[in-house]
Amino acid sequence: MFFLRIAVIVATGFALAGCGADGEPVQPTASLGVGVGSSGTHVGGGVGLRRGGLGIYLGV
Repeated sequence: MFFLRIAVIVATGFALAGCGADGEPVQPTASLGVGVGSSGTHVGGGVGLRRGGLGIYLGV
């Protein structure tokens, strides 16, 4: 019974953090671009996460 209580408390904490109840929620970002130049066309894009002033972005 003790481990069940701990599991419920931990799951509740993760759920509250995920929905932003403890602060600003994490905002996903995405971008897609198409370019045309003298060497042909190219496609680029990326995805990222943003929370407050911190952002992580991965682009190709």
